[in-house]
Amino acid sequence: FARAAGFDGLELRDAARPGLAAVAGAAPTVCPELRGWVGDFDAGRRVQAIDDLRRQLDGIAALGGRGVVTPAAWGMFTRRLPPFADPPRTPEQDREVLLEGLAELGAHAEAAGVVLLLEPLNRYEDHMLNTVAQAVELIAASGAPGVKVLADTYHMNIEEDDLCAALRSAGGALGAVHLSDSNRHQPGTGHVPFAAILATLHEIGFDGALSVECRLRGEPAEAV
Repeated sequence: FARAAGFDGLELRDAARPGLAAVAGAAPTVCPELRGWVGDFDAGRRVQAIDDLRRQLDGIAALGGRGVVTPAAWGMFTRRLPPFADPPRTPEQDREVLLEGLAELGAHAEAAGVVLLLEPLNRYEDHMLNTVAQAVELIAASGAPGVKVLADTYHMNIEEDDLCAALRSAGGALGAVHLSDSNRHQPGTGHVPFAAILATLHEIGFDGALSVECRLRGEPAEAV
């Protein structure tokens, strides 16, 4: 169905599950559900997340794909909603934890011939990593060539002053893009300037994966 609709492939939820040979070559990326986060407050869940991401990296490599998506954390903590408390770690401690995890996973990704795609989320979904520039800086500090940035237009619409300028600033660190409109529905239903974004990606020579990650407004098949 995806092929018939004009897509090249599917972004998976699990690249380590048996029986995926049918999508080999047609699954460029995976955005997995994990048992924890790279930046988890709990050390045990952090170990589980890194183990899960290692398996996903090996899985997407076996399928001939490009990379595995992960945020620093999702839904774990925000400073922007009540009760407006402080997180249990300082920003410096957050950074130390993230750098350690990215270095380890970046080395694994590089050895597997794929990349880890670090996704900044908006301020209401994560307190550690919100902008493309923050992700680029963190990756550079980790010294891990196996880590790239995934820019998501939904989160960028909340956090970036200029979406196209943010994409240009990422340069060679940009590995993939999630396309979703300002309302989290399919492109064209909100106010994200997709024509300008695609022109910018063409301008900078972007050759990574473009995934439409969104809810569908309207009749599903027609929306796709």
